[in-house]
Amino acid sequence: MNWDLTIPQAILHAEKYNFDGKLVSRELDGSINSTTYGESIKRSKKLANALAKLGVNPHDRVATIAWNNSRHFETYFAVSGMGAILHTLNPRYSPDQLIYILNHAEDEVLIVDPSFIPLVEGVQDKLNTVKTIIIASSKDSIPENSLKNTLSYDELIEGESDEFDWPELNEDDAVALCYTSGTTGNPKGVLYSHRSTILHSISVSGAMGFESSSSVLPVVPMFHVNAWGTPYAAPMCGTKLVFPGAKLDGESLTNLMNDEKVTISLGVPTIWLLLLNYLRDSGKKIDTVK
Repeated sequence: MNWDLTIPQAILHAEKYNFDGKLVSRELDGSINSTTYGESIKRSKKLANALAKLGVNPHDRVATIAWNNSRHFETYFAVSGMGAILHTLNPRYSPDQLIYILNHAEDEVLIVDPSFIPLVEGVQDKLNTVKTIIIASSKDSIPENSLKNTLSYDELIEGESDEFDWPELNEDDAVALCYTSGTTGNPKGVLYSHRSTILHSISVSGAMGFESSSSVLPVVPMFHVNAWGTPYAAPMCGTKLVFPGAKLDGESLTNLMNDEKVTISLGVPTIWLLLLNYLRDSGKKIDTVK
């Protein structure tokens, strides 16, 4: 069959065949939120409707500064699915780099976790294109701050419809934007197409052995090459997806892996060294990871 490989196709597939697939997330308050892909996609549709009302059109850039959690996952599908471009930002950028990247990408909306509010407060007056800042939490969980033109994520989507007609997109259209770090000169932007993202996700799921009986924990950040495609690959396969939130220490990861029976985890060597040292010092074990 000849049809475009796009994120809306992946969403429709996940919704039809893996509606009851599990999504588990450690939220910023430390609580564990458990839901399904179907319910999460409904919230993505609400966010897509809200972003459209804010004036976000196909090919517009929507930036995020967020941990691996449920709202960030919903943003992935909402932004990419509606034809806009998801721009994930590394919170470790220096203020000057952050200003340069946001202005260079011409982001119009910025979605930020509450823990990163101080970072944005320090640069907001030098942002030329950001019109709206959405704080990814309920309204009563937003700390006092000096940000302008802010909205609460939960309040924003609360009254929106959970129905949204995903558009038919060209697979060569841009779906995501990442900028380099640690290079000479200013960071360089790299655009990913819908086609490359779907093919990458399929490759990851095959190489990592994603199955409907698997449980995957992406410790690799969602701002790092889109968490190696895991947020797209897991719903496509019906694999249980477990997000660690901001707690990446050895004890928190060990408990989460054991509680959620994680069989596959992805991360950089630094994370695994911290985890290994914790296991050695505590005498604890992880019984499920392959």
